[in-house]
Order: sequence, then structure tokens, then C-alpha cells
Amino acid sequence: VTFVNNEFNHRRLLRARGAGALDGAPGFRFAAIDDGLPPSDADATQDVPALCHSVRTTCLPRFKALLAKLDEEADADAGAGAGDARRVTCVVADSTMAFAILAARELGLRCATLWTASACGFMGYYHYKHLDRGLFPLKSEADLSNGHLDTKMDWIPGMPADLRLRDLPSFVRSTDRDDIMFNFFIDVTATMPLASAVILNTFDELDAPLMVAMSALLPPIYTVGPLHLTARNNLPADSPVAGVGSNLWKEQGEALRWLDGRPPRSVVYVNFGSITVMSAEHLLEFAWGLAGSGYAFLWNVRPDLVKGDAAALPPEFAAATGERSMLTTWCPQAEVLEHEAVGVFLTHSGWNSTLESIVGGVPMVCWPFFAEQQTNCRYKRTEWGIGAEIPDDVRRGEVEALIREAMDGEKGREMRRRVAELRESAVASGQQGDRSMQNLDRLIDEVLLA
Repeated sequence: VTFVNNEFNHRRLLRARGAGALDGAPGFRFAAIDDGLPPSDADATQDVPALCHSVRTTCLPRFKALLAKLDEEADADAGAGAGDARRVTCVVADSTMAFAILAARELGLRCATLWTASACGFMGYYHYKHLDRGLFPLKSEADLSNGHLDTKMDWIPGMPADLRLRDLPSFVRSTDRDDIMFNFFIDVTATMPLASAVILNTFDELDAPLMVAMSALLPPIYTVGPLHLTARNNLPADSPVAGVGSNLWKEQGEALRWLDGRPPRSVVYVNFGSITVMSAEHLLEFAWGLAGSGYAFLWNVRPDLVKGDAAALPPEFAAATGERSMLTTWCPQAEVLEHEAVGVFLTHSGWNSTLESIVGGVPMVCWPFFAEQQTNCRYKRTEWGIGAEIPDDVRRGEVEALIREAMDGEKGREMRRRVAELRESAVASGQQGDRSMQNLDRLIDEVLLA
């Protein structure tokens, strides 16, 4: 198995996880290709639109060259007496790396595509191509606030009849018909049907209505989620790949030790993911909302969280929150969310975070930033009943009120009951030898090694 990163993330992994992090294991190695952007060693997320445009326009020949190089090395090893040539026979590609699906098709290789985002997000992106009925592009910035985004989208199969335009992935909020991200996801979802199979990081009880709709659009679908739980429960502790990780930020274990001294369900955990950025004003509104809530909180504040500046909080904030707060830059999130001290998760509503919160049985207060986070938030609020939403223009009073309601209010108790039910299904799916692992075994037999 050869795992391919772009060179930028390859270097970030080495910095975050240590010089030996990508040494690989028997039968497992790492490689990297150029993503077409100018070289950089910044410890921050790449510019997403620039990266998506470059990936879409430059990576196909580079990836094909890497596949050819791997085959040449396999032939050379076989010629040197190292056994049969182990040429590339199958590609497993992140769905946003559409070039990998195209390369596999051109070279006659089997290909499975891994959609790492939500099923509801996929359905929103897939139907971007039908938004030419006066819905996209926006006529002007005024459409962001004049009710246009409340237009009903009752024609998307498998999705709620009262879905609104604002509930679709956020790239519909553009006045530019040539918007890079809008067109990128039209291309991505149009390429996915060319794969031999689609892998989804979800479990059947969560997304049953969407699975029916997606099955009509895509090749065979294999649900293997929650993937972090499936991997943890089915990968032997002594496996040579058990220590392979993918966090691009260095994890700080002190957070777990800090939680150990806290009562059950007494702490608000705050993390806006690895990409979300906000203004300095919004950072302060969140900070003072957390302070005003009166609850203890653990907050991941990345160095690049604030647009164009370092994320800095005033000394008065530290004085006001004292020992009931802990700030980190990154922590082992899945473990934090499964800690009994955590009562609520204040989140950007990314899909990995959503699944990790469900597995932890933790209800969510959501501030969706971009992409399908808006769609995830909608589903958490109305379809699954496990989350609440903070408006785009965040104010400290709303943060404080929503946290209090989620921690100790009637709605919070109902969200906790609903997420506990989903947790039960998620944990069952990810158990050793259970449904998700059975689906993964079928994927290997029916596609990857067929």
C-alpha cells in the first residue's frame, strides 16, 4: 500500500508527528506529489480555493507519473529477485481528488472513492448543477439578507421538503457564476460515478433516507463509519500501522489530564476545526460568551484561527475565567469528546467532529463556517435533534444563552437523549467484526482485490 499526500501536508505531518512518522511499515509506505502551488513551509492551512483550483488543473499528469514510477520500481524489484512484480492494481482516492479517479480509469485500474464529508453534504453538492433556476449565482450581496436564502429546496431526493437554499453547502452564496469552489464540487460529484465503488464515513441508522437517494446516483456504496471507531476497534494494538496518525497539528495531552479533575458533564469543549478562521471581533464574542456562561471550558485556539493575525485574547479574559478554563492549540479530540467531564461541544460542524461527538454522546452548539458545515448543522438541528446553531454574526449573549441551554436546559436534555440513541447505533456499527467492518471486508473482496 502506498499512501499519497501532497508535499505540503507530507512536510507538515513530519513536523507535527516527528521525523519517523512517515517511515511506514512492512507493506505500507508514503509518497507525495506536487500540488502545483508555490512551495511553503507555513504551519497553517493552505488557501483552499487556490489549492482546489490547482489540484483540479495540474495534478492528473503528476499522479499518473507517480503511478508509472511505482510500477517501474515494482518491475525492478522483481527483476532483482524480490518476488513477483507488485504493480499498482487499485486506487483508493479521496473524492475531492477527482484526478485520481480519472487516472485509474485511463490506466484500467480498479478505483474506490472515499467521500470524507457527510451524506447530506454530498446531496447538496451533487445538485449544485441544477441551481440554474434563478437561485445561483446571487444577483447581488443583498440576496444574503433579503430572504433569498430562505427559498425552499423541496426537489432534492432524500432531503427534507423544507430544506432552504441557506442549508446547502455555503458556496451557493456567491455572485460569481465561475466561483472556484462551486464549480469544483460540480466537477467532484460528476466524477464520483466513474469509480468502481464509493466509501462513506457514516453508519446506516444515521443516514438511511440519504443512502437510498445516493444509491440511485453512484456505484455501490460501502458505509464504514464512524471510521475512527471502526479503525480503533478492528486494528490490533500491535499492528505496525496502529501508530500512523494524520493530525497536522501537534497534539497536547495535557487537556485529558485537566479533564480528569472535572465532574461529569461539567465542561464545554470548543474547537472550530483545522480550517475555520474568524475575525478578531468574533473571537472576542466567543471568549466573553464562554466566560459569561459560568461553565468550565477547554478551548483549542489554533495560531491561525484569526484571519490575518495571531489569535490573541486579552488578559482580562484570563483573569475572568481563571482555573475553570484551559486553552490549547490542538488536542486528541476523539478522546476528549469521550471523556465523561465533557457536556457540550461548541463546534464548526465539520463531519469528523460531528461523528466524534456522536460517538462521545455529546450534544453540539454549532457555528458553521463554510462548505457542507451549514448542511450538517441543519441536519443536527432538525433531522437528528442533537444540535443548536449560533448565527453567523456571533454575539456573546447568544453564545452564553445557547451554552446554558445545551448544558442544563430542557432542549439540552432532549439533545442529550437523542445523541445517546445515535451513539448506541454508532458504537454498535464500529464494533469488532460488526456492520462497518463487514462492509469494509466486502469492499476489499468485491472491489480492491477483485
